[in-house]
Amino acid sequence: MAEMAILQDVFSIFKKRDLPFVERNQEEEGVYTFLFEKVNDMTWKAGQHGLFTITHQKIKDHTRPFTIASAPSENAVQITMKINDAPSEFKKTMLEFREGDTIKMAGPVGSFHLKENNPIILIAGGIGITPFRSILKQIEAEGIRQENPIHLLYNDSSESYVFREELEHIANNNSVSIDYIETRNQLLQEIDKHTSLHGNNGKYLIAGPKSMVKDTSAYLQTKKISKQNIKKDVLIGY
Repeated sequence: MAEMAILQDVFSIFKKRDLPFVERNQEEEGVYTFLFEKVNDMTWKAGQHGLFTITHQKIKDHTRPFTIASAPSENAVQITMKINDAPSEFKKTMLEFREGDTIKMAGPVGSFHLKENNPIILIAGGIGITPFRSILKQIEAEGIRQENPIHLLYNDSSESYVFREELEHIANNNSVSIDYIETRNQLLQEIDKHTSLHGNNGKYLIAGPKSMVKDTSAYLQTKKISKQNIKKDVLIGY
């Protein structure tokens, strides 16, 4: 199965599309969403990412991987990223996108998506919420109530909680619970609760900065959660 997934990614990465820019929205201070048109009946599995290349301007590092934050059921390709006061050349160019500009996307790729109908624990660190927005929006769109619960542990020390209003709307209408967490210790306490409740019957998906994903995965393993029940999505360059 793993080899099949790798082959699918290899073939998919050669699928390249030029996506017309639609609009830019500021979600929170320093967090921006960019919307692009879906073209050629493109689709993806909620939680996957693409490789996005800026082609209308010459910049040094012109390609970056980003999670597709929109669900396949939505009418746009959405990427959401942090942009600070001293942005990279790539992010500076993103802020300058105008009508008529396009971005090239290769993919989608990745196995960071739901497969089984087990209890699901989603663990987001900051902007790591992006794949989970896609996953939860798709669950909402399909209108299928999960037999087993989905728990989102959303850890954000800045307490900005991007997409909070959308997420709460989904939680109110589906079998989804959300805990908003400010500190590492609080996160570990919530993980303890869910590992005690679900153990290896649960599936644990972690998305966020590299150190957060690594440390959280290691902690889950100290709770006797097997590696095969842990999926990781390390967000680079956010």
